[in-house]
Amino acid sequence: MRMIGLIGGMSWESSAEYYRILNQGVRDRLGRTASARCLLWSFDFSEIEALQHRGDWDALGDRLVEAARRLEASGAEGLLICTNTMHRLAAQVEAAVEIPLLHIADPTAARVKAASFGTVGLLGTAFTMEQPFYKDRLAARHGLRVLVPDAADRATVHRVIYEELVAGRIVPESRAAYRAIIERLAAAGAEAVILGCTEIMLLIGAEDSPVPVFDTTALHAAAAVDWVLASPNDRAVATKG
Repeated sequence: MRMIGLIGGMSWESSAEYYRILNQGVRDRLGRTASARCLLWSFDFSEIEALQHRGDWDALGDRLVEAARRLEASGAEGLLICTNTMHRLAAQVEAAVEIPLLHIADPTAARVKAASFGTVGLLGTAFTMEQPFYKDRLAARHGLRVLVPDAADRATVHRVIYEELVAGRIVPESRAAYRAIIERLAAAGAEAVILGCTEIMLLIGAEDSPVPVFDTTALHAAAAVDWVLASPNDRAVATKG
């Protein structure tokens, strides 16, 4: 089994889900006492959040590169960044290490395409919904058409993530607001919705949407299970570059 390094703590609420899914997946495949070989670097998210909202992506990149290098030096053979937003810095992390990075958008897009959907709605932080790093990867690399909520709905999605979900708060009124936003995306032509923030799965599930929902947390962690259990020569799941 390969050793995987998790860059987490952004927030720890979703990082705990990564750890659970990764270990359950290995146990399901290898037997009741099996668990994943993994290393976890967990940030203090209050520091990360402050830098995000100041727009200091250089400082954020330095922190992610340091985490990636330390995980590699400690024996990690591959990496996960356990958050969608910080994949804005994925190329910088990849360039800093020799081990592969499993990008969160790729297993999600693969599952969407396998289900024969071509147009998706994207929910996430304002950074993920508004900046090109995530939408462009889905479009250019995977051929998906990506719809995002309007400005008011984007503000609601972002606020709920940072004020409630990262703190472990599940508010029924916010679930209702997300349901309404998803319905508007579906009415605009979204055939499915990507939960493009790793905390959204704490609030929203398939039962809350009129169209299929693709949870990036679960799909990313499941792809990591495939990778840690694959042959060392199999480069199909995670690739360098």
